[in-house]
Amino acid sequence: MSMSVDDCTTIRDGFPRPFPNTPTNVIEQFKLNGRVAVVTGAAEGIGGAVSEAYAEAGAHVALFYNSNDAAIAKAESLASTHGIKTNAYKVDVSNAEAVQSAIAQVVKDFGRIDIFVANAGMSISKPILEQTLDEYKKQLSVNVDGVVYCAKYAGEVFKRQGTGNLIITASISGHIVNVPVDQPVYNGTKAFVTQFGKSLAREWREFARVNIVSPGFFDTKMGAGPSALNEAYRMAVLGRQGHVKEIKGLFLYLASDASTYTTGSDILIDGGYVLT
Repeated sequence: MSMSVDDCTTIRDGFPRPFPNTPTNVIEQFKLNGRVAVVTGAAEGIGGAVSEAYAEAGAHVALFYNSNDAAIAKAESLASTHGIKTNAYKVDVSNAEAVQSAIAQVVKDFGRIDIFVANAGMSISKPILEQTLDEYKKQLSVNVDGVVYCAKYAGEVFKRQGTGNLIITASISGHIVNVPVDQPVYNGTKAFVTQFGKSLAREWREFARVNIVSPGFFDTKMGAGPSALNEAYRMAVLGRQGHVKEIKGLFLYLASDASTYTTGSDILIDGGYVLT
């Protein structure tokens, strides 16, 4: 937006805003005691690690899963280990009504939602000329529609509360063209949610923060095949995949009071892959 010199000298009503009333001690900033976090795709992989991180920091955690019932046992384990409240919810994030209903149930069960991590995703790594339209639509339904539905209904909760924190799991695939495997649809879905999250950071500026995490290659069941991994080892400055324990701190930072001046950010965590 272009502005004149006169425009720039006009003081905006209510600005500057006050600093947040948060701890000055950095360790205290990272604690999530009593907060309620929702994590989609929470059974294992990155979502499982994020659920662990939040439980370890003292948050109550609602774990959303679709087909992996391991989330149920994980919820029970986190509750008994950390003395928090948890619950596992079977939710197809590509179904808007299911998402809306599950989020309403979380509010009923936990009283509020402070943090929502839209993490669930899937990939069908094929060139567009080899991919069926059903495969294309399936990826959009989970990676794009699922994030939009979660954001819409979690955002409604945040607005009612006057506060909230949305974190979207995207990918370095929203920044690069993966090689040697062609996967234009997956890449496009991750580019969409990255820009979507940045746009929400402005739209929700009065009541919520929104940030994006773009992981590189991590050792998960959804991980890449041998040829892509070989390229990852060659391209990543650190010469390896990431372990999911190495992403916990980033998601904790974004969920906590340590990041109260961070919104609209897209943070890459990729072992230096995009540097080369």
